[in-house]
Order: sequence, then C-alpha cells, then structure tokens
Amino acid sequence: MIYGYARVSTKDQSLDVQVEQLRAYGVDDVVMEKVSGRSVDHRTGFKSLLGRVKKGDTIVVTKLDRFARSTKDALETIEYLNDKGVGLVILNFGGMNVDTTTPTGKLMITMFSAVAEFELGIIKERQREGIAKAKERGVYKGRPKRYTANHAGLAHALELYQNRDTNGLTVKKIAEITNISEATIYREARKLRKGCL
Repeated sequence: MIYGYARVSTKDQSLDVQVEQLRAYGVDDVVMEKVSGRSVDHRTGFKSLLGRVKKGDTIVVTKLDRFARSTKDALETIEYLNDKGVGLVILNFGGMNVDTTTPTGKLMITMFSAVAEFELGIIKERQREGIAKAKERGVYKGRPKRYTANHAGLAHALELYQNRDTNGLTVKKIAEITNISEATIYREARKLRKGCL
C-alpha cells in the first residue's frame, strides 16, 4: 500500500498542491492534516498512519518538513519506518526525489543523517566554548530570571494579589489585567511571603 501524507500548518492554508503531487505519484490513500509540525501531540493523523503501516508499505510526502518538525525528528521517524520495513519517498528533497527503499535513497538519507549529526556536534562544541569563555570573563550567569522585583507588571500583580480581599479580584482576573500567569503570581507571592523576592 502506498500512503500519502499532506500537512499544512494553519487552517486557512490549502492542501490541494500537495494532494495533487501525491496523487500524481500514485498513492492509494492520502492522510491530510492542518496542524503545526511543532505540535507533535496534535498530529493525530500522522501518528495513526505510523501505527497503521506495515512491512512493504510506503509513505510518500512532498517535502521533508511536511512530516518532521526537526532533523532529529526526521531521522528518528525514518529509522522507525526502516525498522518496520516501510519505505519513505520524499518528492522534493533538495530538488531530488528520494526513495529510502532504493540503494541511492538509503545513501542519501545516511549522508543526510551524518551531516545533521556533524552539524549538531559542531553547534554543541561552539556553545560549550562560548559558555566557557563567558564564564572566564565573569559574564555568564546562566539563564536570566524572567521576572525581578523591579518588573512593573509583576509588582502590580502582587499588589493586586495582596489586596484581593478588599478589591474582590480573583487570581484569574489579576492574571488577565497584568498579563502575568496565575502560576507566576502564586509562585512569586510565596517567595514574597518567605522574603525571597
């Protein structure tokens, strides 16, 4: 069985071009979704497709980014499909058609994997070097706090929180007024009571 997978990120985008390309390739069934690629938990159609395919089946996508949210995600999905004996065809992979069931397609994906792993290693190495140099200069303090005692929105939220018995405001309403999350208001109020702020 040859399955096609078409995805766009927003409801107002059209799937027509992808579906047309998949049909032209000769897919038997097209799974369509209108959901962000980063929302992996919401890609229910794709998850269902991964569970449904069996040895000898093929999944066809128009581009790599239609089924994967990152290089790591793409490689993990390709490995999962390989383990199941399922082929993957990418109709436009840098201007080329790549079929993982062919020796050339396997080579392309292997090279892609190697380059991606190499790039990730270089990025991590540069990041470590940058952090080490920043620490030597005394300018690296780690991740900065989002809110400080001087944050006007937080100060207003805490003032409203402390006076909620007299002003009649709920924490939810205070969060709406100040644009500070309820969790942050509760957390920072606890710190204030303990004298940590």
